[in-house]
Amino acid sequence: MKSSSNVKEHIIQTTTKLIQQSNGNIADITTRAIAEKACVGVGLINYHFQTKDNLITICVQRIIEQIISGFYAKGKSYQGDKDRLTDWATRVFDFLFDNPAISRISIIGDLYDYTIDTNSVKTQKGFARALQEDVSDFDKNMLTFILTASMQTAFLGSKSTPELLGYDFSNQSDRQAFITRLISFLLDGIKTKQIT
Repeated sequence: MKSSSNVKEHIIQTTTKLIQQSNGNIADITTRAIAEKACVGVGLINYHFQTKDNLITICVQRIIEQIISGFYAKGKSYQGDKDRLTDWATRVFDFLFDNPAISRISIIGDLYDYTIDTNSVKTQKGFARALQEDVSDFDKNMLTFILTASMQTAFLGSKSTPELLGYDFSNQSDRQAFITRLISFLLDGIKTKQIT
């Protein structure tokens, strides 16, 4: 018989695969479907995770952690912090829109219980690693907090952004333009128009 931790891990891995296969359509993944795919009883899932939502949250956190670990692609060169941060933020922003159900669960879960272990904070820490030039830790933390919060708000409010900001986030080039401009604001400041 497998140990309790092995069974729990097997259920997590099975559920993660189901989430990825469903393109993040969590509503289609039932506890019974998870149990059948993992070859365990529904009661075992309830014993280890209490609810399907708890299990899904754990799996989503792992999926997001894999994305964050992908920030540090070896062999890719950048022209500086701005270029590196823009690339990493664009990849995260694209992930949000490519995986809307997973992203919504992660962001709303983080906002509900914002702790040091949330995906949002892990994303901020990942972004901070993009800033390798002479930037104080306080400024890194502030900048990455604002960047992450702005991206999350833009994602959650994406139905309104064409009217509010002029960006249609269903279009990847608009997502890229938004991130590029946002990071320019954060790193270079807002340029004011000269009145003549």
